[in-house]
Amino acid sequence: MKLVILESPYAGDVDANVEYARRCVRDSLARGEAPIASHLLYTQPGILDDDDPAERQWGIDAGLAWKAVAHGSVVYTDRGITRGMEHGIAAAKAAGLPVEFRTLGAAA
Repeated sequence: MKLVILESPYAGDVDANVEYARRCVRDSLARGEAPIASHLLYTQPGILDDDDPAERQWGIDAGLAWKAVAHGSVVYTDRGITRGMEHGIAAAKAAGLPVEFRTLGAAA
């Protein structure tokens, strides 16, 4: 399986963005990939507080650490591209990883 870092919005309408991110993870899995969606993992209750700047940075740093083993980054754009996603895209490009932009289309 191809290891990918999955980027999709989190901040803003968190409930809708989490639901969208779950559909993005499913889409990635259906493509035969093994995605890491750190914004879903690290923001679960009891892990990190996304509203605490220090804890948010821990989560960002932990998610970006995956670029050392990832084959690429996939960016789902139906709900726009946030500053956090822009940071992830730039980090992937700086690491020499391919970045693929995707949509779920009508399923979004």
